[in-house]
Amino acid sequence: MASNRGSVSISSPSAEERKMKIACLQFAPEVGKVQENMSRADSILRDTQLPSDLDWLVLPEMAFSGYNFYSLEEIRPYLEPTTSGISTQWAIRVAAYYNCHVTIGYPELTTTQPPTQYNSTVTVSPQGKILSNYRKSFLYYTDETWASEGPGSFSHHHSDPDSPDSPFYSGPLGALGNVTLGICMDINPYKFTAPWESYEFANTALTNSTPLICVSMAWLCHLTPEELMRDPTQPDVATVAYWVERFQPIVEAMGERPVYVVLANRSGMEKGVCYAGSSTIAKIEKGNVSLFETAGKSEEKCLVVDLADRPKFQVRSGTR
Repeated sequence: MASNRGSVSISSPSAEERKMKIACLQFAPEVGKVQENMSRADSILRDTQLPSDLDWLVLPEMAFSGYNFYSLEEIRPYLEPTTSGISTQWAIRVAAYYNCHVTIGYPELTTTQPPTQYNSTVTVSPQGKILSNYRKSFLYYTDETWASEGPGSFSHHHSDPDSPDSPFYSGPLGALGNVTLGICMDINPYKFTAPWESYEFANTALTNSTPLICVSMAWLCHLTPEELMRDPTQPDVATVAYWVERFQPIVEAMGERPVYVVLANRSGMEKGVCYAGSSTIAKIEKGNVSLFETAGKSEEKCLVVDLADRPKFQVRSGTR
């Protein structure tokens, strides 16, 4: 994986620049402390000078429940009914207050029979309309203790090869236009057993020609707690390089029109597990990857990016 993040080589913006302002709220929720986690998110937003014309606020995977649950029994008290639980209510309130779209991750319990659990994100419009309820397709080991794969996942395709569902959501998302949505593990090879070069998520976005990709995350890192707290405002470069690598098909397509990638991760530690932080908003254009902004690995902050601005860091040029 390339990680030559230190070299800066930025070209002039093209005429295809997208007029959109996006914010990623990176913070460190604690398992099961829903009200405290909501208060922490509210406090960070209050302390951030959000633009009056913000288009989209994105939060991490399972933002208010925390992530590292070991069983269905442990997470059961924190499951939320489909698009009507405390996370969705918060999103609707915040969307109205800031007049922007909001995407937030939450642990979903369906109201259908039999009830089914999913690791999901809900996206609401500034008017409070539910635009999407995306269910994670590629489950990480932790998810498998309590959640089912989303309806478009590969296991469903194997049981019903005629299913029209894509493993990921890729389509219109209100005023945001065409978007491909994913959650964390979705950008990895399926179950870590599919070939690396399958690039299932990136190829879905490429096939559907979506100019905007958004992934809510609770992405782990290999750093020790001590390393995590050292230079907390610096990103985990290895993690950011890995994320970029997973979008290689879009890089190699050498598209003339830019593709914007929003990677909204959490920070902090849970039960000894360390999260990578390093939320990133990137641009892929003509075989080049550049980063507008990257949060630190242990920061709690709201990252705000205007897609019409010049990116700050050049990651790579050309294909491999």
